[in-house]
Amino acid sequence: MKRTVLAISAAMLAACTTAPVSEAQPAFSANGKTLRQIYEYLHKNPELSFQEKNTSAILSAEMKRLGFTVTTGLGDQWVKARAMKEYGKVQDGVGGYGFVAVLQNGPGPTLMIRTDMDALPLVEKTGLAYASTFRDTAWSGEESGVMHACGHDIHMTSWIGTARELVARKSEWKGTLVMIAQPAEEIGLGSMSMLEDGLYTRFPKPDRVIALHDNAALPAGHIGLGSGYVMANVDSVDITVKGVGGHGAYPQDTKDPIVVAARIVTTLQTLVARETDPQDSAVVTVGAINGGFKHNIIPDEVKLQLTVRSFADTTRDKLLKGIERIAKYEALAAGLEGDKAPTISTKDDYTPSLYNDPKLVERASALLTKQFGSEKIAIASPTMGGEDFSRFGRTPDRIPVMLMWLGAVSQAKFDASLLPGGAPLPSLHSSGFAPDAEPTLAVGVKAMTSLAIDLFK
Repeated sequence: MKRTVLAISAAMLAACTTAPVSEAQPAFSANGKTLRQIYEYLHKNPELSFQEKNTSAILSAEMKRLGFTVTTGLGDQWVKARAMKEYGKVQDGVGGYGFVAVLQNGPGPTLMIRTDMDALPLVEKTGLAYASTFRDTAWSGEESGVMHACGHDIHMTSWIGTARELVARKSEWKGTLVMIAQPAEEIGLGSMSMLEDGLYTRFPKPDRVIALHDNAALPAGHIGLGSGYVMANVDSVDITVKGVGGHGAYPQDTKDPIVVAARIVTTLQTLVARETDPQDSAVVTVGAINGGFKHNIIPDEVKLQLTVRSFADTTRDKLLKGIERIAKYEALAAGLEGDKAPTISTKDDYTPSLYNDPKLVERASALLTKQFGSEKIAIASPTMGGEDFSRFGRTPDRIPVMLMWLGAVSQAKFDASLLPGGAPLPSLHSSGFAPDAEPTLAVGVKAMTSLAIDLFK
């Protein structure tokens, strides 16, 4: 019986990190190590976005050992240019640590398999014997723990295991295998850095690109497959509502931006409730309101921070234009125009929606159902989280891509969570998220290897 995968959040964190970890990373080689040993090391020694120096070195060394031609430093100049543009400096330890590993095995299709490498700014609270204790500092100056709370350690280890299997089974496939390790997925910029540094022009262009992502709401041993849109466009919008401040006792002498901001927040809800087709998914969330600093003072401005989610690009465009319209005219209704009109800014580097190629999903579903049984293959519901893997299928080439979900929860914990009063499962990006490593890795490697061999036919 097929189950519907619970929606999970893969929200992008907006922090970009710079400083090297406070402790030196211990030397490690994957050569001769089991997948479990590799996984535990990667989990214990996480690195933040664009700081994956040690992680990249371990993975690239393993690819070289397996016989791949490896090109490191992909996106490095892009990252440094971006740092200079946004922050006016480049910190030590920050760069493009993405790399490409190519293995030629005769004539045939070109298949690209991607993993991501970065961790999150969280203090780990799993209680695992191999829990991370590292701390690091964000570009914002905030210090935090560092943790693989989104399962990129699972992704990397499965990726290594898949590469090992495909090398060992070279007689079963022909073509070009391109294995890529991507930095900075958590801030939505890593795939862009690699693509803009020539991923599809300097290296064999793939016929298909595949990846996996662990799932915090699906039991280990299960696989989730979704066709079409599976993850959302993710936009960040900032609105500055201007006004005329003054004494709270004399509101008639002011134009209160707090009231205008409240009206904007309320009216924004109509974008989804009344302007979007109920069958077309969309989210407009005001995540922060900042304005004022004392009981009896009406401020000069209020700042709003929004996350906007959609699947279709037409819906995205409609939502963004609607936000601008509502902010402008709510302010105008309060007599705020000209230099008192609100300012609206949308980040250019949004995360585009992920569209799983239906034919690729159909092929994977048939293969994996035969291999694991229909009871292990779930129909994955679309989620409003984002994943910058989407960009690999968003170039003018429109290369077919597919990301599949990999169940990561122990069956016992999953079953217990369904009982009355059962403990809820920790989500991705939670300080308590801890995959059931052994069965998760086993299925991840087996599924990706089988799918890769099939796609070379």
